Amino acid sequence: MNVCQSIVKMLEGIGVEAVFTGSGQGPGDFMFALADAEKLKTIVVKNEQAASFMACGYAMYTNKLGVCNAQGGPGAFNMFSGLAVALSDSIPVLSLSSYTPTKWRGMGDLGECTGLSRTPDHQKMFAATTKGAFLIEKPKHISDVFEEAINLAYEGRPGPVHIDMPYDIMDQEATHHREIVLDIKPVLPQEKDVKLFADVLSTAIKSDKKVIAVIGFGSVRSQASEEVLEFVEKFQIPFITSMDAKGIIRENHPLSLGLGGISADPGAMQAYKDADIVIAIGNSFAKWQVWKFQEDLFDKKTLMHINIAPAEISKVYKADYSMVSDVKPAIKALTKEMFEELGQVDTIEVNVQKHSKAEIEHDGDKVHPALLAREISKHLPNKSIVLGDAGAHMIWLSAHMELNGGQNYKNPGSFGPMASNVNGAIGFQIANPDRKVIVGCGDGGYLMSGFEIMTAVDNKMPIIWIIFNNAEFNIIRLFHLAKFNKEVYNKYHVPDFAKYA
Repeated sequence: MNVCQSIVKMLEGIGVEAVFTGSGQGPGDFMFALADAEKLKTIVVKNEQAASFMACGYAMYTNKLGVCNAQGGPGAFNMFSGLAVALSDSIPVLSLSSYTPTKWRGMGDLGECTGLSRTPDHQKMFAATTKGAFLIEKPKHISDVFEEAINLAYEGRPGPVHIDMPYDIMDQEATHHREIVLDIKPVLPQEKDVKLFADVLSTAIKSDKKVIAVIGFGSVRSQASEEVLEFVEKFQIPFITSMDAKGIIRENHPLSLGLGGISADPGAMQAYKDADIVIAIGNSFAKWQVWKFQEDLFDKKTLMHINIAPAEISKVYKADYSMVSDVKPAIKALTKEMFEELGQVDTIEVNVQKHSKAEIEHDGDKVHPALLAREISKHLPNKSIVLGDAGAHMIWLSAHMELNGGQNYKNPGSFGPMASNVNGAIGFQIANPDRKVIVGCGDGGYLMSGFEIMTAVDNKMPIIWIIFNNAEFNIIRLFHLAKFNKEVYNKYHVPDFAKYA
């Protein structure tokens, strides 16, 4: 068994089902090992950036490890955008790339990235974009390095890791091959924090204080939909979701206030203003979710913050009470503690005002984007996922779709690259074959990488791309007009997308 065959066996052993890869001379041995794999599906992309986006899509809702691979240097550099998404959105991803052999370093090997002789430095660049970058120099280290790297990807707040492999060792004998062991310690709440949260919230509810929950993507990543639903229902806590948590609880639920942030529903905005206590569950308070970091958002309010990463708590807003924990065990423990004190709280009335229910006046000959979003919503299969890409369509989709059938919505996260979900959909579909995936994207984002539709065709992927076709960077135009009262460089020609497809 050579090194590359060993890598395939290790990935299969931890349940990885797909690898997303570019082509290239450097990783040739790995490509042949993939071709002989028994359990791994290999998806060869048109551009390596798509491979990293697909790896994110694969891991986004499953917590499986997303794996992408590329030729070292130019191919690997194309993967940076996807790794940045994984880093900002807490997605476990492993990226792999070939690397110059020791004997040629500093000599100008094709695509050399050793940092020697005016070449880029792979290790430093990937270290700055991942939780950790590794370089394998001897075949006997292969299992140890992969085990360390993959455990790091899952440790605490998940994220990406990178491994460089010199291509002169890829076909050498894997003398110390073994199955790798995942030893992932859960991030659990401290008992004292649970009791303190329970005391504060129970006292507030008994005193008729206005308590709201703001649910973020950390709750989705934790697969805590049932626990969060039980929490808000038992204690009758109205809830707001971020864009990325949209759908975690059905949106026609009587306690649902809708979205906060730039797409905020009127009822949610008012609830924020009126609240005495806000419990933030798996939130990082990204810019557009808190009205461009509105400084007085929590003035005269008590902020209680649950997050898996200590660095996220009080990063944007000072938390009055904090709990470092994965959302699922935290909310489960908190519900148990509070129920002993309160029991089932009587049903309350909630002021629900949502964009999706507002009347839209429209008499033009074009399709109104809000009406398009609502039409998409009507036809979504249960448990489907809508992936919005970066752009104005993302705002329309999040504000005007109503998800009531176990569906989810995800935008490109706080890093926010265009085209990430145009491509990420392919990875998502492989990891979730029982769920329909629909991409809502702008023409600008689709033009950046829509050629990966051919990858979907090659692999018989039943993905639907819906393009908001307005021949402009619409949201950038709006920013220009708001600041400068004029706009520049936002118009472009588009093809006939139906003919292209």
